[in-house]
Amino acid sequence: AGGVAGVCVDLILFPLDTVKTRLQSPQGFRKAGGFRGIYAGVPSTAIGSFPNAAAFFITYENVKSLLPHGSSSYLSPATHMVAASLGEVVACLIRVPSEVVKQRAQVSPSSSTLRILSHTLYHEGIQGLYRGYKSTVLREIPFSLVQFPLWESLKDLWSWKQGHVVDSWQSAVCGAFAGGFAAAVTTPLDVAKTRIMLAKAGSSNARGNVVAALGGIWRTEGLSGLFAGVVPRMAAISLGGFIFLGTYEKTRQLLL
Repeated sequence: AGGVAGVCVDLILFPLDTVKTRLQSPQGFRKAGGFRGIYAGVPSTAIGSFPNAAAFFITYENVKSLLPHGSSSYLSPATHMVAASLGEVVACLIRVPSEVVKQRAQVSPSSSTLRILSHTLYHEGIQGLYRGYKSTVLREIPFSLVQFPLWESLKDLWSWKQGHVVDSWQSAVCGAFAGGFAAAVTTPLDVAKTRIMLAKAGSSNARGNVVAALGGIWRTEGLSGLFAGVVPRMAAISLGGFIFLGTYEKTRQLLL
């Protein structure tokens, strides 16, 4: 169910993600490709989406089942936070190599995904594909700490209000709201992650220091730099939350 949801959301929203990456790129939106080649890097996403989302939900649901949860438990938010955080750590082992190749293809639309993958492996080795792992985890954990407890709480509230468990479309609406809110507050971490992944080998950002990357953006571009791409990010993740969590619930209902 998680894998199907991941593929659906990533492929449907890929153009918005490309626009966001180019807005956050250090060379600027136009030089990074503008609106040209809006599907550059999509093969990397198509390959990585299913196992990445599947790994997240396998971890999330298993950890959740081991810890106290349920609408009556006051520990539920903490349970969802722990489960989501561990899910992100595992999923990022698959997501980061896919994201590195995808983002480099998005800002170099003339290069193929395979060429970018081989170039990265030749010049930087396996560690090149995991550049930005720490920054991605540091972005995803705060995001999940906000999104998943909020999603689960909104579902519980809606279920209580109507007297029965929410339908998949109602879960999707809750996911859209939770995702949009989480996207807005974590945008600076997303900008730092993008700069680290796109940095030239040997540069200060290539070392992967998130705090240093955030400081550099703040000094040179101010608050607008830290929140570059916030509108397409919020739009993509709100819509993504609707598709991703709605598809997940619906597929799970069909399978179980």
